[in-house]
Amino acid sequence: MQTPKITAYLKTYCGWSEGVRAIFRKYELDFEEKDIIKNPAFRWEMEQKSGQPLSPCVEVNGTMLADISGEEVERWMTQNGLLNLSDAPADAPTNSACTDAQHAAMAAGQIGTLKFVG
Repeated sequence: MQTPKITAYLKTYCGWSEGVRAIFRKYELDFEEKDIIKNPAFRWEMEQKSGQPLSPCVEVNGTMLADISGEEVERWMTQNGLLNLSDAPADAPTNSACTDAQHAAMAAGQIGTLKFVG
């Protein structure tokens, strides 16, 4: 099985983004991470390639998977013969947003940054 070329457009702190990372860790897949929060140019690049503004987006061998969860990445890669499905658990939830506690920690400046715009 050939090693896929993976570029992941992720947020620094995000439940969905962490779910995608968890799948890559589970299968020990190398990937290029483009943090769309730390580098707005990556967000622009993601939007141009995916045609929409929602993240995470993962490009695998030139195919863009837009607004996708870790669970969906795993299923797509398995269905397309890029992974052999593993029953091993991921080390983080693969299909969920941040918890209220994570949002509170970000708002308090304990991890990352979160700004509320009104």
